Amino acid sequence: MSSITPPLPEGAGYAVVVGLGALFAVGMILTTYMLRRYQKEIITAEEFATAGRSVKTGLIAAAVVSSWTWAATLLTSTSMAYKVGISGPYYYASGACVQIVLFSTLAIKCKQKAPNAHTFLEIIKARYGKVAHSVHIFYALATNVLVTAMLLTGGSAVINELTGMNNIAACFLLPVGVIVYTLFGGIKATFLTDYAHTIVIIVIILVFAFTTYACGSKLGSFGEVYRLLREAAKRHPVDGNAGGEYLTMRSRSGGIFFVINLVGNFGTVFLDNGYFSKAFSSSPAAALPGYILGGLVWFAIPCLCASVLGLACLALENHPDFPTYPNRLTPDQVSAGLPLPTAAFVLLGKGGAVAALLLIFMAVTSAMSAELISVSTVFSYDIYRSYINPNAGGKKLIFTSHAACVIFGFAMSGFAVGLYYANIFMGYLYELMGIIISSAVVPCVLTLFWKRQNTVAVTVSPILGTGLAIMSWLVCTKSKYHEITVETTFMDDPMLTGNVVSLLSPAVFIPILTYVFKPQNFDWSIMKEDITRVDETQEILMAEKSKQNQQDSDEDVQYRSRNRRSSEDVSYEQSIEEDDKRDHNVGLEDKGTIEHIDPILSAVDERTNTRQMNKQLEEEEKLLRKASKIASYLSIFFVLSFIILWPMPMYGTGYIFSKRFFTGWIVVLIIWLFFTAISVILFPLWQGRHGIYTTFRGIYWDISGQSHKLREWQSDHPEELHVVQSQLSARLHEGEMHAIDDEI
Repeated sequence: MSSITPPLPEGAGYAVVVGLGALFAVGMILTTYMLRRYQKEIITAEEFATAGRSVKTGLIAAAVVSSWTWAATLLTSTSMAYKVGISGPYYYASGACVQIVLFSTLAIKCKQKAPNAHTFLEIIKARYGKVAHSVHIFYALATNVLVTAMLLTGGSAVINELTGMNNIAACFLLPVGVIVYTLFGGIKATFLTDYAHTIVIIVIILVFAFTTYACGSKLGSFGEVYRLLREAAKRHPVDGNAGGEYLTMRSRSGGIFFVINLVGNFGTVFLDNGYFSKAFSSSPAAALPGYILGGLVWFAIPCLCASVLGLACLALENHPDFPTYPNRLTPDQVSAGLPLPTAAFVLLGKGGAVAALLLIFMAVTSAMSAELISVSTVFSYDIYRSYINPNAGGKKLIFTSHAACVIFGFAMSGFAVGLYYANIFMGYLYELMGIIISSAVVPCVLTLFWKRQNTVAVTVSPILGTGLAIMSWLVCTKSKYHEITVETTFMDDPMLTGNVVSLLSPAVFIPILTYVFKPQNFDWSIMKEDITRVDETQEILMAEKSKQNQQDSDEDVQYRSRNRRSSEDVSYEQSIEEDDKRDHNVGLEDKGTIEHIDPILSAVDERTNTRQMNKQLEEEEKLLRKASKIASYLSIFFVLSFIILWPMPMYGTGYIFSKRFFTGWIVVLIIWLFFTAISVILFPLWQGRHGIYTTFRGIYWDISGQSHKLREWQSDHPEELHVVQSQLSARLHEGEMHAIDDEI
């Protein structure tokens, strides 16, 4: 591999990874404190996993965009642009965009059929039992492991190239700040940091876009980039591209990658509990527009980023400032995702290297926070609560969630180091991923869309699919290249074969197994009966008790326990232990007493009107049924547009872009990214303007010595407090027994 001298000092790598990571952690801790003080967002077990199930459209879209913008999103798309030209960015973006749009239908079904769920695996368990549940836990965790491994291997490789920072140190230090702020803020922390990360990513991509196509000294115009790309095709024409050109959508290698990308990303979206967590966290009205908007605006990020930096890397490889000049980047360097930082450095020097470093750091940390939440909720609700301690209270679930975050984060660091020493790069993992996990996609989708799928089908089909996919992958490798190595298994045809078999083979197995072993006739209402929320009463009471003690340390505040103890003080630790022991024995009379003593629960109790809530529930179900139909129509339209109507005519004709067409193509992508900025930067601010106002007003009252006004406002307007809204939502679905009349 041709050596590349890092353009930045090693200290810059540690400054960003450790310093910026610590800054985000401190900022998130401070934000969590402010939300708790001014909005009454108390981090209970439910809040940690679902953010009160009330997140609005803009923040859902921003979180989807940020979570789906991995290191692989930027690095792999840019590498594909360097390898095959203008088709690479489109095939990456469209091949990963449609899954988010299609997932909106699944998100709506989850809100309809299992409104109290925390993970999709709870739905599997409620319908099929423990054996199927255990099988799908494996696939969910395998998805998280592969995604996190790609984040760390890709991120550490880029940081090493830009700064010379040790790869192993980068693998272990990258998760630290993410773990800290996730522990303090839960999924709400991921929403807020995702928002901040998305701003940085969009701004940096726009800077590179204008530098490359408008005002840079190295390129600076559409015409110059176009000329250099045509010259590059003459020097080293692309095998399988129309005319060997880089400026064409007809690319054999690009088309194969398109299918691999399309297949593999079904698994990473439909099996990653992080996307289900966002669906469960959304308000009913936000689930559909949040995912549709998120998928559409996300498209511009990888497509423009790769069309800028990937094509710039191609155009500049004959420039004396190119790090490997006069040589091209090697296949290993391309697989490691190095075209992006290389182009950034050549375009803007050290400033470009810093921007690329920030870009990758933001992509790695934002996606990793979602993976931590995903694993922690699976461990807490599907392993600990399901099999170890079914009566676990909120405090113990919070503890297990925290433990899972820490253990998984550092375990993945060790795994990424092992991959580094084995010379397994991000590009290899990206294409391998679909072979391993995609066989579980169809059974999972049919769990909510087909009431006749039985337990044998949902349990056995993914196992058969994965086995058959691995066999097909290796047999194709051996038959075509006569040996099985990392290099030969990474070739296009074996990867394509394994990915397609993995996704589609269960579609053959499921109907056979279902009708051989007798179809189910599942009653959807069972999911609403069996999947329950965690009672947050004790956690809210303890949080309020702690706050009251801080405000009035001289006053003797008695602990208001469920069994109405005497006025003796009970320690915080003792109260938690006793709550966990007695949580399932709480009587209705005791619970009612607590609610009338505590002002928050009393406010919830006053606003609990059975008739009004039944009406609200009916309206919510009506809204979700309508959203389900709209999601289906939109999914069909956008899938046809992105996969067939847009690319196929240009692929079939072998059209080679003219300079005018190339200019228009890039301009459209730049406009699209501005639309992305409006949707995920300005729109969330507009939707959250009231909460922002009340927070800053509370800060002003505290600073100016008028804290009493904050307490008075909270007492007079409990309906505006997050904890009250969250508890009202819980009451709305508490004991809900209505079956959804979908006939499938």
